[in-house]
Amino acid sequence: MARWNARKTIVAAEDMAPEHRLTPSLSWPHLVALGVGAIVGTGILTLIGVGAAKAGPAVILSFSIAGVICAAAALAYAEMATMMPASGSAYTYTYAVIGELVAWIVGWSLILEYSLVVSAVAVGWSGYATPLLEAVGFPHLLTQSPELGGVVNVPAIFIIAVVAGLLIYGLKESATLNAALVLVKIAALVVFVAVTLPYFDAAHFDPFMPFGFPKHSVIVPDGHPAEVGVMAAAAIIFFAFYGFDAIATAAEETKNPGRDLAIGIVGSMIVCVVIYMAVAAAAIGALAFARFANSPEPLALILREIGQPLAAKYLAVSAVVALPTVILAFFYGQSRIFFVMARDGLLPQGLARVSGRGSPIRITVFTAIVVAALAGFVPLAELAALANAGTLTAFIAVTVCMLILRRRAPDAPRRFRTPAAWPVGIVAILGCCYLLYSLPQRTQIWFVCAHIVGLVIYFAYGARRSVAGREAEG
Repeated sequence: MARWNARKTIVAAEDMAPEHRLTPSLSWPHLVALGVGAIVGTGILTLIGVGAAKAGPAVILSFSIAGVICAAAALAYAEMATMMPASGSAYTYTYAVIGELVAWIVGWSLILEYSLVVSAVAVGWSGYATPLLEAVGFPHLLTQSPELGGVVNVPAIFIIAVVAGLLIYGLKESATLNAALVLVKIAALVVFVAVTLPYFDAAHFDPFMPFGFPKHSVIVPDGHPAEVGVMAAAAIIFFAFYGFDAIATAAEETKNPGRDLAIGIVGSMIVCVVIYMAVAAAAIGALAFARFANSPEPLALILREIGQPLAAKYLAVSAVVALPTVILAFFYGQSRIFFVMARDGLLPQGLARVSGRGSPIRITVFTAIVVAALAGFVPLAELAALANAGTLTAFIAVTVCMLILRRRAPDAPRRFRTPAAWPVGIVAILGCCYLLYSLPQRTQIWFVCAHIVGLVIYFAYGARRSVAGREAEG
């Protein structure tokens, strides 16, 4: 227990052993594309239906609330990422600023976040791919998890295997392909807005807030209780905004981290907020929210309902082609979190080895097995809610680290300084806490249970073998 507050020293890449050293190959366009690829995806393509079921037309307000909180956290991330350009994101910052035990909790939260996001987006991809596959005879039972009446979600497992193969092949090649697919995805959303605008009906926004603002429970028509309200929707839709944190995990593989990380993080957030507001307004204006609520492919459904089947098919095909960009970004982040925690001794160090091409193959394969199992057997809404809990914890930790360093090391070099750091930090922390409170109660319980398991692993293995802990004991 003497090691619980040991702090990690950030080691320069050139001082690391060759087998533990990642290869710098990314520039800021790659990072912006990585961020937009991660952020614009399942949240707007699939979760807008889940959010509309909880908030009605006020789902637009849910998007804006989640966006403001994420923007505040993004500024904190940008400052920390340029101060500590090392892989590991929130885990590494917490380890260096606060100490090992809190860093483990944050790292475990990130493992939950990235594992569940990859799985959730794979399930969302399957939702768009399934109608196309069933049209050529693919069995429906192999496109759903057991809880939704199927056997296993084979398309979701398949796309995870494809992305894992890309990352094993090489990061720079994967990032270049990712940038091209991001353009496909943005073009599809622009087409959606253009096609739906002539059908815009302001009456669809009345009543604007049918379920109120705070989270509360109601009995839905099928007799089951459901948690609704603007904040209940925001707590789920929050999933649609994060992704910029995956950029911070790329620090060691960025050619000029001091400049490019800030551009990547802040730039991708600005692009995505604009896109989301336009798409959400166009969707609700074109079709009453009740008609696409909880649909696994709400935007394609809206286009079919307004008599635009060709545009609907184009959107579905674009989603099938481009949603893997989200999987790639988060799969990348997940494998790098595992990699850094293994390099720090908190997980088996044999996993922290890279191939001759500079790719951590062992950890990528291990990650693929974990996330494929989740994607094959767990429904989308459950995955998204639990992923949000891990992300919110990481956002709070990064913001706290930024504020601590503003007091502890006010004169330290900062390539990017968060404007109005204390007000922005307080908005990020309190906003994330309120979103955590607004998550479904079942999710909160699962999140606590997951961390109990994590702490057992830490005290049984990581606390005894951590590199920083051994250095602290001399």
